[in-house]
Amino acid sequence: MKNIVIKKGHDIRMSGLPTNNSISDFHSSSVSLLPNQFRGVKPKLMVSEGDKVKVGQALFFDKTKPDVKWPSPANGFVKEIKFGPRRVIEKIEIAIEGKETLKHGTLSKEQIKSSNKDTILGHILNANLFPLIRQRPFNKVADPNCDPRDIFISGYNSAPLAVDIHPILERNKEAFQLGLTALSKLTSGEVFLTLKEAIDFEDVQVQTIAGPHPSGNVGIQIHHIKPLKPNEVIWTMNAQHVITLGRLFESGIYDPKIIVSIGGSGADKPDFAKALMGTKIESFLDNQSSNKPVRIISGDVLTGHTVERHDFIGFYDSSITIIDDKVDRPFLGMLSPGSSKTKYSLTNTFLTLTNTFFNFTTSQNGEKRAMVPINAWEKVLPMDILPNPLYRAILAQDVEEMEQLGIWECDDEDFALCSFACPSKIDVGKVIRDGLDLLEQEG
Repeated sequence: MKNIVIKKGHDIRMSGLPTNNSISDFHSSSVSLLPNQFRGVKPKLMVSEGDKVKVGQALFFDKTKPDVKWPSPANGFVKEIKFGPRRVIEKIEIAIEGKETLKHGTLSKEQIKSSNKDTILGHILNANLFPLIRQRPFNKVADPNCDPRDIFISGYNSAPLAVDIHPILERNKEAFQLGLTALSKLTSGEVFLTLKEAIDFEDVQVQTIAGPHPSGNVGIQIHHIKPLKPNEVIWTMNAQHVITLGRLFESGIYDPKIIVSIGGSGADKPDFAKALMGTKIESFLDNQSSNKPVRIISGDVLTGHTVERHDFIGFYDSSITIIDDKVDRPFLGMLSPGSSKTKYSLTNTFLTLTNTFFNFTTSQNGEKRAMVPINAWEKVLPMDILPNPLYRAILAQDVEEMEQLGIWECDDEDFALCSFACPSKIDVGKVIRDGLDLLEQEG
């Protein structure tokens, strides 16, 4: 077993962390899938407004990969299909009624081990659960016709206010093991599982990792275990979705429930919730105050996206972050005196105790300004990659230099902390994504 120690990075000490061990059941009147959230997917509808659907029934498929279909997270009827410009499908909303679920065959661990890749892959595709698997480079929905070099699973969430995966794996060990065994049949290489604390699992290479965020990012783990090279493909999967996959083989049904954390400086009652994938945001806010201005984020503060109460949680998200949206401009601006309670510093400009939690707001404390190369990015990026030269190569659209500087290994979520630390207010993660998009177009 390999133990990885990450020294670069930073754990953002944000207030509003759920501290209770109980998990509330959150119910919603409707759920939704948002096809425009999936990179590189050209959706084609398989349902119409008013149609009745069961849990696990296909709602749309990808025209470029027709075998890849997206399942309904609930039983009910199609309430609304929203189209954007050029008839692009933006939302498929399901009004929940009843609990009917599509049934599939079950497979024991021994049956999975004796099966070949085509059998296991076919079982996942027929159950419409293949979109749970993503691939690197580009961090998009995987191609079932591709043979991945390896499969990586991160069993550690280091992002701010994220759900602690360890107790979830302990409680669902059998289903998780079944999912791991199934994934081991989908690659000729290895399945790598990275945990905060060691747990014994079969059919997988278990690694432990320690250190600040972004140590929990699967891209960082790939970099330190077995780096991605040009023209190689790696599949990745969220740990909670491995449990979902295991339950498919265990019970023959799609269980769309996941554990979601609700917290942040704007949350009155931070909590953990068990909810359906695609649940309506307002369902998570029943215990939160609506009398103060807040920004609601589906996902964590570094990689999530802003949503409204009537929107829905993202397909791959397991956090709802609520941040105070009231910004008070300090007298004298950056020249004003500050302390650990009023100003947050990565460089010890202000005296900050390590156990102090900070009430973050949506303020950026300034606007975009001239680039200041003071190694702010390098201090929080635990990869053997030069972010500053890579950033400049992307702006110059120099694909050859981008490749030489290691863009194949990169993803915007791994550079999100660089954006947070940047004194020039540059969105480094977005630039990395622009570079990946350019690389994919050139490919």
